[in-house]
Amino acid sequence: MTLTAGRWTNWAGNQSAEPSRIAAPGSTEELAEEVKRAGAEGRTVKAVGSGHSFTAIAAAGDGVLIRPENMTAVRELDRGAGTVTVEAGLPLSRLNRLLSAAGLSLTNMGDIEVQTVAGATSTGTHGTGRDSGSLAAQIKALEIVLADGSVRQCSPTEHPELFQGARLGLGALGVISAITFGVEPAFLLTAHEAPMRFDRVLADFDRLTQVNEHFEFYWFPHTDRCSTKRNNRSQGPAAPLPRFKAWLDDDFLSNTVWEGACRIGRAFPATVPAIAAAASRAWSERSYTDTAYKVFTSPRKVRFTEMEYAVPREAAVEVLRELRRLVERSDWRISFPVEVRCAPADDIWLSTANGRDSVYIAVHLYRGTAEQGYFRTVEQLMTAHQGRPHWGKLHSRDAGYLAGAYPHFGDFTALRDRVDPERRFANAYLRRVLGD
Repeated sequence: MTLTAGRWTNWAGNQSAEPSRIAAPGSTEELAEEVKRAGAEGRTVKAVGSGHSFTAIAAAGDGVLIRPENMTAVRELDRGAGTVTVEAGLPLSRLNRLLSAAGLSLTNMGDIEVQTVAGATSTGTHGTGRDSGSLAAQIKALEIVLADGSVRQCSPTEHPELFQGARLGLGALGVISAITFGVEPAFLLTAHEAPMRFDRVLADFDRLTQVNEHFEFYWFPHTDRCSTKRNNRSQGPAAPLPRFKAWLDDDFLSNTVWEGACRIGRAFPATVPAIAAAASRAWSERSYTDTAYKVFTSPRKVRFTEMEYAVPREAAVEVLRELRRLVERSDWRISFPVEVRCAPADDIWLSTANGRDSVYIAVHLYRGTAEQGYFRTVEQLMTAHQGRPHWGKLHSRDAGYLAGAYPHFGDFTALRDRVDPERRFANAYLRRVLGD
């Protein structure tokens, strides 16, 4: 189905485009026809999911924008093989509930579930994990429409090079139409959340990341306080938060009240340190046990912009200490906490964890807040430590830098040259980060 042209804006409101045409195909065959039609017209093609990337990775310019809302079917659930095959536009929230009803689960998740499966994997969405990696690392096979409209099934044994590139392909190789994930029997997670001092977290960082399956923490700039979260598998029984407590902590305080506090801080920057001090004390210690996806993910309604870098595991503590020193000696007023997560090394060509155990450090600004040099200076710190930027989050790196940061960057761009020589799937962002 082809829709009328219109303006596209991402979730954060910092990226927009006015494509010549918006299409919402209902099948792989219709998707292939849209790609062929765009080729005949000499137009580019970009697929967009829920718009949760902060970069312009999905911006179509004056090309054709593919929306996936009519491609959400579950094609196959194979309990014996431990796999589920779903179409590209299925939101993670629906996938989680479908799997749960079948007694199954993804192994790891990011901290939100609003993205489409193809959008999340193509940009490198990840959570935190000692042993388990990103969503793309859980892909077992995929189906992709190439620039000539042909459809390829790929896996480690069928078109393996295309599989290696496309499971985290930035939308640069084609339009993914279906993904097969590895899944496992459903499991419970026990979450233990507790405040800790910044210096204590860093002093104990190695142990915390080694003894917990999933460890993350938030540091509140202008304070010495952190909120830590440890998620570990549990034999049960389930002991979820009472409904009112969950609403109060994770929706009302974390979204409604926090939105108000951020607005005050944006209007009156001098109040930000006091707001940060109060916010850092608002999250008290608590424990609960629930279905895995309910522990991994939380509602995130306050809108912001974000930059995130993956640094080598061994550099993380030094980088975090220097980040705190940067904040303390600057005039910045940072209302959003810094988020820190971990991931094991993987073998995906463009994964931020390719070939090395990694720590993710994410900095945020409330929407409409002046940048003040915060992102720019933090980026300089990250790149001084061989940092790799998240593909869907703000950064200024180009192909020259990234070619040195990724051992298989040349393999990916060579594959792109073969499957999309005319750059049917290019846009300004991809020309910057991959070259042209």
